[in-house]
Amino acid sequence: MENLYAVCCGIDVHKKLIVACLRQGDKTQIREFGASTRELLELADWLIDHHCEAAAMESTGSYWKPLYNILESQDLNPIVVNAQHMHNVPGRKTDIKDAEWISDLLCHGLLTPSFIPARAQRELRELVSYRKSLVKTQGAELNRLQKMLEGGNIKLSGTVSNINGKSARHLLDLVLEGNKLDEAVYDQMLKDKKISRKLKASRSKLIDDMNGVLSPMQIKMIREIRKHIDELETHIKELDDEIDDAMSPHEKEIVQQLTDIPGIGKDSAKIIISVIGTDMSRFPTSRQLCSWAGMCPGNNESAKKKYSSRTLKGNKLLKSTLVVCAHSAVLRKESYYSSLYSRIAAHRGKKRAIVAVGHAILQAIYYMIKNNEPYKELGSEYYSSKTRESKIKSHLSKLQNLGVNIPEEVRFAALQMA
Repeated sequence: MENLYAVCCGIDVHKKLIVACLRQGDKTQIREFGASTRELLELADWLIDHHCEAAAMESTGSYWKPLYNILESQDLNPIVVNAQHMHNVPGRKTDIKDAEWISDLLCHGLLTPSFIPARAQRELRELVSYRKSLVKTQGAELNRLQKMLEGGNIKLSGTVSNINGKSARHLLDLVLEGNKLDEAVYDQMLKDKKISRKLKASRSKLIDDMNGVLSPMQIKMIREIRKHIDELETHIKELDDEIDDAMSPHEKEIVQQLTDIPGIGKDSAKIIISVIGTDMSRFPTSRQLCSWAGMCPGNNESAKKKYSSRTLKGNKLLKSTLVVCAHSAVLRKESYYSSLYSRIAAHRGKKRAIVAVGHAILQAIYYMIKNNEPYKELGSEYYSSKTRESKIKSHLSKLQNLGVNIPEEVRFAALQMA
């Protein structure tokens, strides 16, 4: 096979050990380095001295990141490859042989590089990912607060829609201070605008639900949980400011455009942009983007027979965000995504239908960014209008099979209506 690189390097990455195989034609050199910054810089200098054209490594946990950053800064054309795409021959598993195998595959152009965005986008992705983890932790704390209140027979969730909202916090402060809620206190709280007049529960129901029995331990736990929730809220707001500062004006403009898509809010749009970026030239078609995101099934075919196959793993952050957006999009009954969900869920199930909606949303995002055009709502009647003629013919045929005599002029008029 023809060599694509005159000089290239295969690198086997570990937590504390880096094994590099430099290939120059048929000759190879093996060297081992540590994982400290000084030793990684030595590796980069060694590759520069030998005029290395490309260096490939496995995507091993997060250990490849510091090495990739250094090689990227030295313009050594680093390549990160999925480990599943380059398994070695069984029985030949050593660090040196792994590095040799990677360099051999790289030399002959048999490696498919993973999509690694620019440093600025990687940092933005880290911020967005950390914010999402904090929101998840905050949700867990709110669930824990609800559990503690149920343990004290306080039915706050049946009274308010948000147990961390303004009305809920004032009601809970009253209980934690050891006071009882009665009609006089209720009227005074309404007068002071501490609680809303639009609560789900009536006055009598609210008084019954809030007068539970909390032990000193439960009161202390609730105070600690609320303190943690407030701290998380502060951190999330600070991260929002950091994310806004890290985004370019062009990215902010695209985020605003993506919010026109049903089911996508501003936070979800920021996550999507941080993952896929704004340059769609790296994805030749929308199919490649959806496959990379794990929003379509894999290929499983043998003897020209297709078998059921699971969706690809893809990018976890992007995939989970698209699924959440799909759940929100199908709630808009007059939207295209709602009709798409209903059509697929009827014969493929609800979970597959949600993935299909997320796939359609990602396709719309791809063309909006690539063509720089706004979102166009197709409407809930999109599929019906496309298949109107075929449905009329199908129904006419079914009527004939049932013995119904349809005059020719009626058939012609029905088809003309299509």
